[in-house]
Amino acid sequence: MKKRLVVVITMLGAVVVCLNIRPTLAEAARGGPGPSTMQRGQKIYEQTCLTCHQADAGGVPGMTPPLQKSPYVQGPAVKVIGIVMNGLNDGVEIDGETYTNPMPPFGTVLKDQEIADVLTYLRSHFGNKAAPVTVTQVARIRQELKK
Repeated sequence: MKKRLVVVITMLGAVVVCLNIRPTLAEAARGGPGPSTMQRGQKIYEQTCLTCHQADAGGVPGMTPPLQKSPYVQGPAVKVIGIVMNGLNDGVEIDGETYTNPMPPFGTVLKDQEIADVLTYLRSHFGNKAAPVTVTQVARIRQELKK
């Protein structure tokens, strides 16, 4: 009897575990449960931005601007979204130092959600303290840039 009880409890535990990891209907509609915005944003940063802006977001002196405590990152969301979408070919001056390395446009490479995720990550890491960027903001700016 005890062996059967253990088996039943074990099987019930497995069912509970399976039920707990199944996506909700809302998650399934979005493509299933996934990593958080910060995790997705960090991954995009590491795959797309890290090469130029470095692991610590410190940039490269005279070439690539730092993203740490950056006025661009912490400034208006519309401006930084535009930079990510269209790139930046002009030199940038931050704290008296000029950075000349052009940034390529990522508007055709990254989807709205990816841009929102990476900017939300940047705006809350590396000493930055700015509001998250929403996919709605990115989509609206993308539409405005098409005009």
